[in-house]
Amino acid sequence: MQVRKLMSPKPEFIEASATIGEAAKRLEQEGRGFTPVADREKLVGVLTDRDIALRGMTNGKSPNDKVSSIMSGKVLYCYENDDVKDVLQNMFQQSVQRLIVLNNDTNKDFVGVISLSDIAEKCDAKKDPDTSQRVINCCQRYH
Repeated sequence: MQVRKLMSPKPEFIEASATIGEAAKRLEQEGRGFTPVADREKLVGVLTDRDIALRGMTNGKSPNDKVSSIMSGKVLYCYENDDVKDVLQNMFQQSVQRLIVLNNDTNKDFVGVISLSDIAEKCDAKKDPDTSQRVINCCQRYH
C-alpha cells in the first residue's frame, strides 16, 4: 500500500521564528505532539512536544525563545508513492514515529505526514499481518 492512502494531508506548520510558547500553545490546541517547522514555507525542521520539554526546559530556554533554537533540524521524509512497508522499515531504523511526506524526488513539495498511528489505524491485521508486525516492531522501541 502506498503512503498517500494512509498519510495525514499537509498539516499546518509553524514558522521557525515563532516562540516556543506559541508552538506549545498550538500543539496543545490542535491535540498534536509534532509539527513541521518552516522558514517562509520551506521546511527546515520538525518540533515535538518532547523537544520542548527536553531541549527547551532542561536547557533553560524560555517560552520567548525561538522554535529554531530547539527544533530538530534534520527533516526525515518519505515520498507519497513509497510502499508503507519500506516506510515502516525506515521509521524502525531511524527510531521515529512520524515522517514528513513529499510528493516526489523531483519537486519535493510537502504534502503530508505519515505516522505509526496513521498506519495502525488503517492496517487490517488479518489481511496484512506483515505490516501489522512491522508497526508493532516500531512501537516496541518506545516502551
